[in-house]
Amino acid sequence: MKIKGIKRGRTIELLEQINNIPDGTEIIVELEITPSQINTKEQPLTDKERLARLNKLFGAWKDQPDLMEVFAEIDEQRHTYQGRVIDSIDHQDNS
Repeated sequence: MKIKGIKRGRTIELLEQINNIPDGTEIIVELEITPSQINTKEQPLTDKERLARLNKLFGAWKDQPDLMEVFAEIDEQRHTYQGRVIDSIDHQDNS
């Protein structure tokens, strides 16, 4: 029997149902790695490539006219919330 699966940590998730083997049955698995799925080690980026990626990332919000307004509103909300009021033990009525 040959079934495909996906490795996730120490678990192999099978991509097909196996109804003829009861749960808890010990099995032997022979692994065959699909060549197209092997991650080849990427070459490290040059400084120029790294800077180009960062500039692309930083420019994502460049043409957002209401961006300053959004951040001002967030800042206002952050600084106006004072938390909930908690009565201290000294001020409680323990009648």
